[in-house]
Amino acid sequence: MRVPRGTGGLAFLLALTIGAGYLVGDLYDLVPGRLTLAPPPPDPDPFPVPPGAVGATEVPLALAGLDEGAPLPRAERVQDLVEELASDERLGGAGKVSVLVTDAITGQVLGEHRALTPRVPASTVKILTAFAVLEHVGPETTLPTRVLRASADRIVLVGGGDMMLAAGEGDPRAVDGRAGLGDLARATANQLRLAGVDAVQLDFDDSLFTGPSLHPDWEDTYLSYGYVAPVTALAVHLGARRTDVPYPQRYPDPARHAAEVFAMALEEQGVTVDGAPRRREAPEGAQQIAEVRSASVAEITAHMLAHSENTVAEVLARLAAVAAGLPGSFDGAAQVLRTTVLDAGIDASGLSPVDGSGLAANAKLPATVLAGVLGQVARAEGDRALRELALGLPVAALEGTLADRFHDEAGAGRVRAKTGSLPGVTSLAGYVLTADDRELVFAVMADDTGATGQWGPRAAIDPFVTRLAACGCS
Repeated sequence: MRVPRGTGGLAFLLALTIGAGYLVGDLYDLVPGRLTLAPPPPDPDPFPVPPGAVGATEVPLALAGLDEGAPLPRAERVQDLVEELASDERLGGAGKVSVLVTDAITGQVLGEHRALTPRVPASTVKILTAFAVLEHVGPETTLPTRVLRASADRIVLVGGGDMMLAAGEGDPRAVDGRAGLGDLARATANQLRLAGVDAVQLDFDDSLFTGPSLHPDWEDTYLSYGYVAPVTALAVHLGARRTDVPYPQRYPDPARHAAEVFAMALEEQGVTVDGAPRRREAPEGAQQIAEVRSASVAEITAHMLAHSENTVAEVLARLAAVAAGLPGSFDGAAQVLRTTVLDAGIDASGLSPVDGSGLAANAKLPATVLAGVLGQVARAEGDRALRELALGLPVAALEGTLADRFHDEAGAGRVRAKTGSLPGVTSLAGYVLTADDRELVFAVMADDTGATGQWGPRAAIDPFVTRLAACGCS
């Protein structure tokens, strides 16, 4: 992988995206009420919005570029903060947590604790998924959903990895639902009418992805609770049975469901579909007669990072694997995540990814890898793919899985990071802009907290990052 060097601009790092709102965070990211898997604590919310909290319109814009002249925090001061965090019992104690803080410009280590220890990353592995798909597939690529004419009366719906199809018309403003099966049916029907055909057999081809659609190391409840869908190359709204709830039930075979929706759309266009859709690969040489395309990979990646969308992460990891010449499977996805890190010249010792979403609790990732990737993003001048990775990370107090965190003058808008949460696992990795306008990279990983939820561990991590943001400690 070619990564440009230099100290070029990072105006994008904390450019504020206002109005996204808080949707749904990582699995087990606790929100009071019905989104909570573990009961909320009896004490009050440890992250209230304080009176006079900084509003979105009041948050200052971040750097106009990485300023080499901005004061660098003293390493001994940062190390003191790191050691204080590492000893916090809410993270399980010093042996259960890894912390690494580096300077974004130079890569200099300012503070660290057990940074080389491989730990369960949870959703922070999505940073590697974004790194891989933007590098191998490209930010401007869109995903096709096509219809091929296999014979006079047989057509094939071919999935290209878009699991966010709309059932009807596509929405050019949306990421989920940019391309619509209704539009595809209309274009298909027009071509069939021109050929004098008004009745067809419909097959669907989702062979782009291979292997199991659910990882054997995932908990069964991840599907039943709606945290992830079976991973296929073709689906309507991520296989959701409903789109008005945060964790919808999923169709057991999203590709088949999409084909059935497409069949109904064809019927509405006056084309009779004989029988039920059949899963069958398109034959060589079949003529394409219609196509719709997804949002760009950059937009999809940003959606995945901001909202920690597990199914989208798995799709992107498989797309990266296919683009790299590997199988579009869980194994291929894990391999491409590792090889992309290695190709970037980052030490991958201890890196053992299992999936693209971080749902697998047996994955391992040291903080050095997270900080290494984020550091290369910070120092990559003019690299559009890496720029899109940084742009996709949620902004503190404003959007995605950080919308309800860092509501204070020091942290709001100055932190852009990826969350990670599983039972007993809490992590956060990203960028923080200090009070002296120095950009730092940080990674905090705790994978044996003993906590029943995320409240306690976050109550330790968030003040640590806020103190980094407030640091005028040069």
